[in-house]
Amino acid sequence: MYLDRSIHNKIMKSLQGGKVLLLVGARRVGKTILLKKIANDWQQKYLFWNGEDYAIQEMLQRRSAQHYRHILGQTELLMIDEAQHIPHIGQILKLIVDSFPNLKILISGSSAFDIHHETGEPLVGRKKTLQLFPLSEQELTTIEKPHERVDNLQQRLVFGNLPELLSLISQPDKTVYLRELINSYLFKDILSFERIRNSSKLFNLLKLIAFQVGSEVSLEELGRQLSMSKNTVERYLDILSKTFVIYSLSGFSRNLRKEVTKSNKWYFFDNGIRNAIIANFAPLGQRNDMGKLWENYLVSERLKFQHYSGWVVHNYFWRTYDQQEIDWIEDRDGKLSAFEFKWNPRKVKAPGAWTGSYPEADYHVITQENYHSFVGLD
Repeated sequence: MYLDRSIHNKIMKSLQGGKVLLLVGARRVGKTILLKKIANDWQQKYLFWNGEDYAIQEMLQRRSAQHYRHILGQTELLMIDEAQHIPHIGQILKLIVDSFPNLKILISGSSAFDIHHETGEPLVGRKKTLQLFPLSEQELTTIEKPHERVDNLQQRLVFGNLPELLSLISQPDKTVYLRELINSYLFKDILSFERIRNSSKLFNLLKLIAFQVGSEVSLEELGRQLSMSKNTVERYLDILSKTFVIYSLSGFSRNLRKEVTKSNKWYFFDNGIRNAIIANFAPLGQRNDMGKLWENYLVSERLKFQHYSGWVVHNYFWRTYDQQEIDWIEDRDGKLSAFEFKWNPRKVKAPGAWTGSYPEADYHVITQENYHSFVGLD
């Protein structure tokens, strides 16, 4: 089953001659399926290459405009999936862009840091980057009936939103899929591109982050627990961010004496990955981390909504040294909005220190009853 992706129209509008459109995202979020959909709908001549194919890699290594002219012919659209596997892809694409100004180019990659390293400098001013996430609430609402939403939401809080889960009905099948994903794919990019040999420490770091979702994380404390230096912890976290496993949130402050800004919070881009890391797929009624699941889910859904909507926005959390706090702060177009996440509906007042310092800011409590507008459904 193919599900229309929110980013599809933005991709089509962003394709233009003289530019490379780069689609990045974690493994298994649907990049290849989306590219194939675009190819099937394309009315002119196109080429679709797999960057993991050694024949394609070898063919592209002879860097001359005449050679590429023989390969491309009258092609209107060139698509390269998993382009980061092609050596010197940045220089190759630069030559193609400069030699074929009317050719539209769409490439995808699972590893942001490797793709940007390979394409960054050669393609300055010649590329645009879009990110594909796991399925969003906006996308899923097109195939589910309103009366199914509550039950489906509870499933997604535990198993996440990866596209292949739609074809898996039973919970045991979903559990097996996510465990296999963790064991076989999650670290593939990281271990291969960064030559990290100690995968067990990387996994243990992720496990510590998973248990501290929504809490401020001390790099020094993580280092002590893992017998790693602070710099190594920081490097690993940066890599995990760039491979779309986790997302960091910094503290908001315009009054440095009272507001905490030194520590970050960390969230997973997908709840299912988070729960697979801690090996806990128990239903909601049997869990003691309901608040963490809900907060992580809302953060990931809000990020999808912001990105697909094309917002320019800065996200933060807010906390003072006397423990007044707010889960999510958005600074957009000079306007502040504050959001507190609660699974069960109840009245919560904005902290006094917040309303006193930022009286012009909006304040909202997001619960299971009113979350729809927060994730772009209303």
